[in-house]
Amino acid sequence: MGIENGNGHYVKLPNRDSSQCDSVQPELQLKDQKNCYRIWWWIKAAVISLFLIGAGAVILFFGGPLVINKVIVPIIEWQEATFSRPVLAIVLFTCIALFPSFLLPSSPCMWTAGMAFGYGYGFLIITGAISIGVSLPYFIGSLFHQRLHAWLEKWPKQAAIVRLAGEGDWFHQFRAVVLLRISPFPYIVFNYASVATNVKYCPYIVGSMVGTIHETFITIYTGKLIYSLAEATNQGSFLTLDQIIYNVVGFTIAATSTAAITIYAKKALQRLQLEEEHN
Repeated sequence: MGIENGNGHYVKLPNRDSSQCDSVQPELQLKDQKNCYRIWWWIKAAVISLFLIGAGAVILFFGGPLVINKVIVPIIEWQEATFSRPVLAIVLFTCIALFPSFLLPSSPCMWTAGMAFGYGYGFLIITGAISIGVSLPYFIGSLFHQRLHAWLEKWPKQAAIVRLAGEGDWFHQFRAVVLLRISPFPYIVFNYASVATNVKYCPYIVGSMVGTIHETFITIYTGKLIYSLAEATNQGSFLTLDQIIYNVVGFTIAATSTAAITIYAKKALQRLQLEEEHN
């Protein structure tokens, strides 16, 4: 398209529609590529998940009874023959309280507490022991504050997350500790690393106790599930229909709640980190 200028010549005007189309087309192509990539990612995730579930079911079906018969049942029998209930409670309490100080996992002891004492006394034993288990590393770590601070500097990304616990007022520190406890951040590492953040002990211990409630109930449930499977296997029978339904529903609720809490904690920590950066 052109118009006549003053000299009798035609001047060609740019085609606006074509230039707009040229700019829109790459955007549409990029959007289509992103959508295709997203769909392909979900397909791969679904296939991998189905494969892992199938492999886990096969291993559980064939290997589960063998492990229960050869490992779990003998341990339960030895435990019942060796310790009375009061002595077992003291042993479990001591192990759960001291293991984190030596960077050892205390989950097996929590499972055992769930097997032997259930939700009532088991919860009291585990909760009381956890209060000591998170306090000892805090006070021990305070003796090596400078070394822990230098150690954190080697991992700046993780250090930035941990340092959220030492910022702000009491409630801010409490909230950060709770989120770190329910997030995938390593439980034992945070016990010592928290000292380098200058978090106060009161929000640290209260936040730790609140943040570990969900984990405590999950470990007790896992212990009871292991015990019911071991009992059924040892008697040469299988779980009743009621037990199967109860365990399947319980496991689904436990897995779903754990995933939901973990995702929420990660997002909340990211928001908290952004708030700190803006401030």
